[in-house]
Amino acid sequence: MSGPAASTEASDKRARVAIDLGAESCRVSLLRWIAGKPQIELVHRMPNGPVHDGQSLHWPLSRILAGLDEGLRKAAEAAPDGIASIGVDGWAVDYVRLGADGKPLGEPFCYRDERTVATKQHADKIISPEALFARTGAQPLRINSLYQLLADTDTHAPWVCLPEYILHWLGGRRVAEYTNATHTGLIDPATGDWAEDLFRTLGIPREAAPPVVPAGATLGRVQGPLSRLAAFSDCTLIAPACHDTASAIAGIPTALATGAYIASGTWSLVGTLIPKPITQTEAMQARYTNQGAAGGGFCFHTNVNGMWLIKQCMDGWAAEGRPWQIEELVRQATERKAPATINVDAESLLLDGEMPARINAELTSTGHAAIPDIAGNEPLFARIIFESLAARYASALDQLQQMLGRRLDRIHVLGGGSRNKLLLDLTAQRTGMAVEAGEAESSTIGNFAVQLASAHGAGQRLTTESVRHWAAVLCSAGSAKA
Repeated sequence: MSGPAASTEASDKRARVAIDLGAESCRVSLLRWIAGKPQIELVHRMPNGPVHDGQSLHWPLSRILAGLDEGLRKAAEAAPDGIASIGVDGWAVDYVRLGADGKPLGEPFCYRDERTVATKQHADKIISPEALFARTGAQPLRINSLYQLLADTDTHAPWVCLPEYILHWLGGRRVAEYTNATHTGLIDPATGDWAEDLFRTLGIPREAAPPVVPAGATLGRVQGPLSRLAAFSDCTLIAPACHDTASAIAGIPTALATGAYIASGTWSLVGTLIPKPITQTEAMQARYTNQGAAGGGFCFHTNVNGMWLIKQCMDGWAAEGRPWQIEELVRQATERKAPATINVDAESLLLDGEMPARINAELTSTGHAAIPDIAGNEPLFARIIFESLAARYASALDQLQQMLGRRLDRIHVLGGGSRNKLLLDLTAQRTGMAVEAGEAESSTIGNFAVQLASAHGAGQRLTTESVRHWAAVLCSAGSAKA
């Protein structure tokens, strides 16, 4: 590389903040330059999870905002020289409806809420899933924003997806960042903008949707109470790759020309980067999707159930007085042998609660004995989950290589799963590929990489190379601190 982006040190030495909204926890991280080297520190982490309200499942937005306010104030205290920018990434598809005063009309629905079962059935009668996939490249999953929007009663109220809502709450203009918008199922991949015809066909008010902007767009400056803090008095709000997976892929410091990625978190995203979308029916049938990537191209991957399975088990065991630490659970699982694997993508395993019983139902449905859910058997459940995930990764990568028409030789694993040596070893065994353990907090690395690329781009559109450059700078410095 040449020019400003080739620098390994930011020209603006002020700190930067990355907010990562996770389905299990939300984090506020601070990037500072110390002796010319970048250092990332987690300054605040808070637990997160959907909450039941009668028959509905929502995100506790007011609690999330209070936690983020606390985290940002901690960041301000730790950055006496000021904070140059804030970027937010998070999970996709969920959004906030806004009233005339710009405030939320209520707590946003969680994508796992079952209200979209009926609306997807309705939409499928209007436009077939195959036609929708060919039009948008997005896998027509019932969790997509498209089906959620159809389920709303107040369909004309303006809406904004969750990461962009946080930026809006901080003072930025209401937008839909491109990588996140592609998860709605309403983006035209040829134009990178809303597919106007789909809004009309499905009866979704187009005027309620926010304008689409590219990753790296500047949305304004921090306003409100936080702007009165010295650290935020001149702080820019930047839309990074607002979808956490796109941010995680942006955090990979090496090219993926012959490699695949597995973003291993609540969900596992298995795929690679491609220059143009693949929208053939076989891709849809293999459950692959095309989602925007930071700097251009597409993240072509399939959604596989992930650490949701083990987290649900651990939550249930803890409630019954059998708490486990994940490190010890993985260690003991290494010494067990799984009697069988299960279909990790079974519909019942996507729902919350009673996960060991759901796993047993999957086992017995294929003629295997149920595992007693008693003290001492927890590592066996874990082994079954990890073996099953690795088997699913292998089948997904086989399908991927067939669609690409070429072989892949390595897998870059990101997210919490990158710390799970048992899962990495099982994945290598099942796939026959080299497995690289990437950054556990790759979404944060990618978030900062886009902020830095944007700041050094002199208003030019981001490129994959500039983002990868800054990801390499951050990773090579060993800058991340848990």
